[in-house]
Amino acid sequence: MTKDDVRWRIIELGIVPVVRASSAAMAVVGAEAVCAAGVSIVEITMTVPGALDVIKRLVKTMAPHVIVGAGTVLDSDTALRCIEAGAEFLVSPGFDLNTVRLANREQKLMMAGAMTPTEVITAWKAGSDMVKIFPCGNLGGPRYLKALKGPLPQIPMVPTGGVSLDTARDFILAGATALGVGGDLVSEAALISGDTSQITAAAAKYLAIVEQARREMVSNN
Repeated sequence: MTKDDVRWRIIELGIVPVVRASSAAMAVVGAEAVCAAGVSIVEITMTVPGALDVIKRLVKTMAPHVIVGAGTVLDSDTALRCIEAGAEFLVSPGFDLNTVRLANREQKLMMAGAMTPTEVITAWKAGSDMVKIFPCGNLGGPRYLKALKGPLPQIPMVPTGGVSLDTARDFILAGATALGVGGDLVSEAALISGDTSQITAAAAKYLAIVEQARREMVSNN
């Protein structure tokens, strides 16, 4: 799978489910629940115990229909291990130049994290394919994203942190290329209870909200 394939899948779906869980088994279940709604991309964070094994398992059982990526990638050594495990994209909460360089060398999509305009520009110029705006909710949510997009319309931004079913529409209207959605989608409580139907239902709602918001943008232009 090429980097462009991954890029267009993210753009097409408009959401990147972020799976954080207290065990490898629950992470797998969470990923499967999201994919059951037709969300054919999932990000497994390095905070999950045995995250690399989870990535390997999902790649073996779901690829190429589902694109599996790695999140909370903090350095190039971890990035390389994620790629060797089968990750097709890398996401970081911040910017690490060596990680971005490695992703580019390995031809994997990179989504470095940034908060301020300077950080966004730095990540973009260094070669990050998309920029994760984190923690976006704490900075003002959709209004903050809209303010960033004003002078930087060419940079694909993926707000993460503060994204929920209540805010998803406003984030898309503010200019988000896609939404990084964590605990509001892959709920730890749902994983513990074993009732993952609510995760699948929420994923379907996110897809519908993104689609509707994009239609609104087209009709308003």
